[in-house]
Amino acid sequence: MPATNRKLPLNDLFVLDLTAHRAGPTAVRQLADWGAHVIKIEPPGATVDVTGSRRDGPDFQNLHRNKRSLTLNLKTQEGLKIFFDLVKKADVVVENYKSTVKHKLGIDYEAVKKINPRIVYGSISGFGQDGPYEGRAGVDQIAQGMGGLMSITGHAGGGPVRVGIAINDTSSGLLLANGILLALLEREKSGEGQWVHTSLIEAQIFMLDFQAARYLIKGEVPGQEGNNHPTSSGTGMFQTKDGYINLAASGDALWERFCKTVGADHLLTDPDYSTPAARSTNRKALGAQLAEIMSTKTNDEWLKLMDKAAVPCGPINTIDKVFADPQVKHLGIARPIDHPKYGAQKVVGQPIHLSRYDQPEKLMHTPEPGEHNAEVLGSLGYDAKAIEGLRAKGAI
Repeated sequence: MPATNRKLPLNDLFVLDLTAHRAGPTAVRQLADWGAHVIKIEPPGATVDVTGSRRDGPDFQNLHRNKRSLTLNLKTQEGLKIFFDLVKKADVVVENYKSTVKHKLGIDYEAVKKINPRIVYGSISGFGQDGPYEGRAGVDQIAQGMGGLMSITGHAGGGPVRVGIAINDTSSGLLLANGILLALLEREKSGEGQWVHTSLIEAQIFMLDFQAARYLIKGEVPGQEGNNHPTSSGTGMFQTKDGYINLAASGDALWERFCKTVGADHLLTDPDYSTPAARSTNRKALGAQLAEIMSTKTNDEWLKLMDKAAVPCGPINTIDKVFADPQVKHLGIARPIDHPKYGAQKVVGQPIHLSRYDQPEKLMHTPEPGEHNAEVLGSLGYDAKAIEGLRAKGAI
């Protein structure tokens, strides 16, 4: 029962999607976009996501494309039977309930494994599947705070600041998708599935990367640096004649090219700025000098000069300008969809390119609730009368 006739790497993969919110759907989207046959299982009568996100809104439409929808009441015996009949055929189950919910429903990994030992079961929770915070509700912003990100974001003395995207939802989703693929690869050797899980807090700490390493290896507790790079001088955001621009002239080679390009050779010989260590020590004074230099030309003038000198530099784009950028247009990351109810749409596509697989010209639309009930249940042997009986009992 393939989801599409597109030739893609995961065409043979069958996934049951129990996810909501953003983290779980992000993981499933990675599988669906690359060809997996995904059945989104959702409660009967649902018109909005459990977060309150409207189904016709951009968020929901962006997250749930390339899937089929089956409404299923997992609190009924009939609903559970259908779910486990699908499990027998499935390769992957993905969920992001609070860690205790799946056990209450009786659809946890151990229960699913009894039906299909080859199943790869993927889970995302706020804080992990066990431990002191087991069962505790967690969302992206909470993880941003608890995971240290808000303590290093923003200007010094300005108080903690959240980043402008759901970074833990998206990163944990990507990490889970990666883990699912690892488990599927391992299954080729062992013949057995396994439980793959991550959490928002783990994803956040992983994303801290070098900031976390500064503490773990050297005992340094990073603070807020605003638009300055936390460790490299010569990098930051500066005001120009007509806007703002990012500059990255760190390291001796880039610093030398920058200074020669802007006619500031004196900064190369001044002992306060002649070495990376000196520039770091005198960062505040250096920042003032760079601000004065960058204020003398427009964005376009600086971009042309820095590009010619091979010094990293770029404008501060609003989202509309991002998608108007010629390079972004060339990359084709805004992907079209024809929705039978909402018309022509564009969503955020995949940033991955495979040399032997072309991304489809158009993605499949996000389904309406239960849009594929008859198709999915028919594949399990239910005829029209039986399906109507399930609907009457509230099972679908």
